[in-house]
Amino acid sequence: MTNPKLEVLTPTNCQLIFIDQQPQMAFGVQSMDRQALKNNTVALAKAAKVFNIPTTITTVETEAFSGHTYPELLDVFPGKPILERSSMNSWDDQKVRDALKANGKKKVIVSGLWTEVCNNSFALCAMAEGDYEIYMVADASGGTSKEAHDYAMQRMIQAGVVPVTWQQVMLEWQRDWARRDSYDAVMAIVREHSGAYGMGVDYAYTMVHKAPQRTASSHETLAAVPAK
Repeated sequence: MTNPKLEVLTPTNCQLIFIDQQPQMAFGVQSMDRQALKNNTVALAKAAKVFNIPTTITTVETEAFSGHTYPELLDVFPGKPILERSSMNSWDDQKVRDALKANGKKKVIVSGLWTEVCNNSFALCAMAEGDYEIYMVADASGGTSKEAHDYAMQRMIQAGVVPVTWQQVMLEWQRDWARRDSYDAVMAIVREHSGAYGMGVDYAYTMVHKAPQRTASSHETLAAVPAK
Protein backbone atom coordinates (compact mmCIF):
# COMPACT_ATOMS: atom_id res chain seq x y z
CA MET A 1 0.00 0.00 0.00
CA THR A 2 1.50 3.34 -1.05
CA ASN A 3 -0.42 5.39 1.53
CA PRO A 4 -0.29 3.79 5.01
CA LYS A 5 -2.92 6.24 6.26
CA LEU A 6 -5.48 4.36 4.19
CA GLU A 7 -5.09 1.45 6.59
CA VAL A 8 -7.69 1.30 9.33
CA LEU A 9 -6.44 1.05 12.88
CA THR A 10 -6.25 -2.53 14.15
CA PRO A 11 -5.18 -4.07 17.45
CA THR A 12 -1.91 -5.13 15.83
CA ASN A 13 -0.77 -2.09 13.84
CA CYS A 14 -0.70 0.73 16.41
CA GLN A 15 0.35 1.93 19.82
CA LEU A 16 -1.01 4.58 22.18
CA ILE A 17 0.54 7.35 24.24
CA PHE A 18 -1.07 9.46 26.96
CA ILE A 19 0.73 12.77 27.41
CA ASP A 20 0.31 14.80 30.62
CA GLN A 21 -3.20 13.71 31.54
CA GLN A 22 -2.75 15.41 34.90
CA PRO A 23 -5.07 17.62 36.98
CA GLN A 24 -3.15 20.88 36.81
CA MET A 25 -2.93 20.55 33.05
CA ALA A 26 -6.67 19.82 32.92
CA PHE A 27 -7.39 22.95 34.99
CA GLY A 28 -6.13 25.03 32.09
CA VAL A 29 -8.32 23.35 29.47
CA GLN A 30 -10.98 25.65 28.02
CA SER A 31 -11.60 23.94 24.67
CA MET A 32 -14.14 21.42 25.97
CA ASP A 33 -15.87 20.32 29.15
CA ARG A 34 -13.20 18.93 31.47
CA GLN A 35 -15.34 16.09 32.79
CA ALA A 36 -16.09 15.02 29.22
CA LEU A 37 -12.38 15.18 28.46
CA LYS A 38 -11.59 12.93 31.42
CA ASN A 39 -14.42 10.56 30.48
CA ASN A 40 -13.11 10.24 26.94
CA THR A 41 -9.52 9.73 28.06
CA VAL A 42 -10.41 6.95 30.49
CA ALA A 43 -12.68 5.32 27.89
CA LEU A 44 -9.82 5.31 25.38
CA ALA A 45 -7.57 3.71 27.99
CA LYS A 46 -10.13 1.00 28.75
CA ALA A 47 -10.51 0.26 25.05
CA ALA A 48 -6.74 0.01 24.65
CA LYS A 49 -6.62 -2.51 27.48
CA VAL A 50 -9.39 -4.61 25.92
CA PHE A 51 -7.46 -4.85 22.65
CA ASN A 52 -3.99 -5.16 24.24
CA ILE A 53 -2.69 -2.01 22.59
CA PRO A 54 0.89 -1.18 23.66
CA THR A 55 0.45 1.94 25.80
CA THR A 56 2.84 4.57 27.15
CA ILE A 57 1.97 7.06 29.89
CA THR A 58 4.19 10.11 30.27
CA THR A 59 3.93 13.03 32.69
CA VAL A 60 5.59 16.39 33.21
CA GLU A 61 6.69 17.99 36.50
CA THR A 62 4.35 15.82 38.55
CA GLU A 63 5.49 16.94 42.00
CA ALA A 64 6.47 20.50 41.08
CA PHE A 65 3.38 21.59 39.15
CA SER A 66 1.09 19.21 37.29
CA GLY A 67 -0.03 16.67 39.87
CA HIS A 68 -0.39 12.93 39.44
CA THR A 69 -2.06 11.24 36.48
CA TYR A 70 -5.83 10.76 36.88
CA PRO A 71 -6.33 7.82 39.26
CA GLU A 72 -9.07 6.47 36.95
CA LEU A 73 -6.48 6.26 34.16
CA LEU A 74 -3.90 4.63 36.41
CA ASP A 75 -6.51 2.09 37.54
CA VAL A 76 -6.78 0.84 33.97
CA PHE A 77 -3.04 0.07 33.88
CA PRO A 78 -2.03 -0.89 37.42
CA GLY A 79 1.70 -1.07 37.90
CA LYS A 80 2.55 0.49 34.54
CA PRO A 81 5.69 2.66 34.70
CA ILE A 82 5.01 6.38 34.34
CA LEU A 83 7.64 8.19 32.27
CA GLU A 84 8.34 11.49 34.03
CA ARG A 85 9.81 14.41 32.07
CA SER A 86 10.82 18.03 32.43
CA SER A 87 10.48 18.88 28.73
CA MET A 88 7.19 20.14 27.30
CA ASN A 89 7.95 18.03 24.23
CA SER A 90 7.77 14.32 25.03
CA TRP A 91 9.90 13.56 21.99
CA ASP A 92 12.84 15.29 23.68
CA ASP A 93 12.89 12.64 26.41
CA GLN A 94 14.94 9.55 25.60
CA LYS A 95 12.76 7.33 27.82
CA VAL A 96 9.72 8.18 25.72
CA ARG A 97 11.50 7.60 22.43
CA ASP A 98 12.79 4.26 23.72
CA ALA A 99 9.30 3.20 24.82
CA LEU A 100 7.81 4.02 21.43
CA LYS A 101 10.58 2.13 19.66
CA ALA A 102 10.18 -0.89 21.95
CA ASN A 103 6.47 -1.06 21.15
CA GLY A 104 7.40 -1.49 17.51
CA LYS A 105 4.38 0.19 15.88
CA LYS A 106 4.66 3.13 13.49
CA LYS A 107 1.06 4.26 13.99
CA VAL A 108 0.94 6.25 17.25
CA ILE A 109 -2.39 7.29 18.74
CA VAL A 110 -2.06 10.37 20.96
CA SER A 111 -4.21 11.67 23.81
CA GLY A 112 -2.74 14.59 25.70
CA LEU A 113 -2.75 18.04 27.26
CA TRP A 114 -2.37 20.66 25.96
CA THR A 115 -3.12 20.27 22.26
CA GLU A 116 -1.23 23.39 21.22
CA VAL A 117 1.92 22.63 23.24
CA CYS A 118 2.71 19.07 24.26
CA ASN A 119 0.63 17.32 21.60
CA ASN A 120 1.69 19.61 18.77
CA SER A 121 5.42 19.48 19.45
CA PHE A 122 5.43 15.72 20.01
CA ALA A 123 3.45 15.04 16.84
CA LEU A 124 5.59 17.19 14.57
CA CYS A 125 8.89 15.85 15.94
CA ALA A 126 7.76 12.20 16.00
CA MET A 127 6.81 12.45 12.32
CA ALA A 128 9.88 14.44 11.26
CA GLU A 129 12.54 12.66 13.30
CA GLY A 130 11.03 9.27 14.09
CA ASP A 131 9.07 8.54 10.91
CA TYR A 132 5.91 7.80 12.90
CA GLU A 133 2.31 8.23 11.75
CA ILE A 134 0.35 10.25 14.31
CA TYR A 135 -3.35 9.83 15.04
CA MET A 136 -4.50 12.67 17.31
CA VAL A 137 -7.53 11.89 19.49
CA ALA A 138 -9.22 15.28 19.35
CA ASP A 139 -11.86 14.65 22.01
CA ALA A 140 -9.38 13.10 24.46
CA SER A 141 -7.06 16.10 24.17
CA GLY A 142 -7.62 19.69 25.23
CA GLY A 143 -6.23 23.17 24.77
CA THR A 144 -6.22 26.38 26.78
CA SER A 145 -8.94 27.81 24.52
CA LYS A 146 -11.11 26.50 21.74
CA GLU A 147 -9.01 28.50 19.28
CA ALA A 148 -5.78 27.09 20.71
CA HIS A 149 -7.06 23.53 20.32
CA ASP A 150 -8.63 24.05 16.89
CA TYR A 151 -5.69 25.85 15.32
CA ALA A 152 -3.22 23.34 16.77
CA MET A 153 -5.31 20.55 15.26
CA GLN A 154 -5.33 22.38 11.92
CA ARG A 155 -1.57 22.86 12.01
CA MET A 156 -0.99 19.20 12.77
CA ILE A 157 -3.45 18.06 10.10
CA GLN A 158 -1.65 20.23 7.52
CA ALA A 159 1.56 18.48 8.55
CA GLY A 160 0.01 15.03 8.08
CA VAL A 161 -1.50 14.14 11.46
CA VAL A 162 -4.73 12.13 11.25
CA PRO A 163 -7.54 13.50 13.47
CA VAL A 164 -9.69 10.89 15.22
CA THR A 165 -12.05 10.57 18.20
CA TRP A 166 -11.85 8.02 21.00
CA GLN A 167 -14.97 6.10 20.01
CA GLN A 168 -13.89 6.02 16.38
CA VAL A 169 -10.61 4.43 17.45
CA MET A 170 -12.31 1.82 19.64
CA LEU A 171 -14.78 0.83 16.93
CA GLU A 172 -12.00 0.55 14.34
CA TRP A 173 -10.28 -1.85 16.71
CA GLN A 174 -13.52 -3.84 17.12
CA ARG A 175 -14.43 -3.64 13.41
CA ASP A 176 -16.81 -6.60 13.39
CA TRP A 177 -19.57 -7.24 15.96
CA ALA A 178 -19.02 -10.95 15.35
CA ARG A 179 -15.69 -10.57 17.16
CA ARG A 180 -17.08 -12.02 20.37
CA ASP A 181 -13.84 -12.08 22.38
CA SER A 182 -14.01 -8.28 22.76
CA TYR A 183 -17.73 -7.61 22.18
CA ASP A 184 -18.89 -7.64 25.81
CA ALA A 185 -16.01 -5.49 27.01
CA VAL A 186 -16.57 -2.94 24.24
CA MET A 187 -20.28 -2.78 25.06
CA ALA A 188 -19.44 -2.22 28.73
CA ILE A 189 -17.28 0.77 27.75
CA VAL A 190 -20.04 2.08 25.49
CA ARG A 191 -22.64 1.86 28.25
CA GLU A 192 -20.42 3.66 30.75
CA HIS A 193 -18.73 6.28 28.59
CA SER A 194 -20.64 6.83 25.33
CA GLY A 195 -23.50 9.02 26.49
CA ALA A 196 -26.61 8.70 24.33
CA TYR A 197 -25.13 5.73 22.45
CA GLY A 198 -24.66 3.90 25.74
CA MET A 199 -28.19 4.78 26.84
CA GLY A 200 -29.46 3.38 23.56
CA VAL A 201 -27.60 0.14 24.17
CA ASP A 202 -29.21 -0.16 27.61
CA TYR A 203 -32.60 0.53 26.06
CA ALA A 204 -32.09 -2.17 23.46
CA TYR A 205 -30.90 -4.66 26.08
CA THR A 206 -33.93 -4.11 28.30
CA MET A 207 -36.76 -3.32 25.91
CA VAL A 208 -35.80 -5.37 22.87
CA HIS A 209 -33.71 -8.23 24.21
CA LYS A 210 -35.35 -8.27 27.68
CA ALA A 211 -32.00 -8.66 29.41
CA PRO A 212 -32.94 -9.12 33.09
CA GLN A 213 -29.58 -7.93 34.44
CA ARG A 214 -30.24 -4.45 33.01
CA THR A 215 -33.70 -3.96 34.53
CA ALA A 216 -34.82 -2.51 37.85
CA SER A 217 -35.88 -5.90 39.20
CA SER A 218 -32.25 -7.01 39.36
CA HIS A 219 -31.20 -3.96 41.39
CA GLU A 220 -31.98 -2.91 44.92
CA THR A 221 -34.96 -0.54 44.77
CA LEU A 222 -37.27 1.20 47.22
CA ALA A 223 -40.62 -0.47 47.76
CA ALA A 224 -43.49 1.30 46.05
CA VAL A 225 -45.82 3.24 48.33
CA PRO A 226 -49.26 1.59 48.13
CA ALA A 227 -52.04 3.68 46.70
CA LYS A 228 -54.77 4.80 49.09
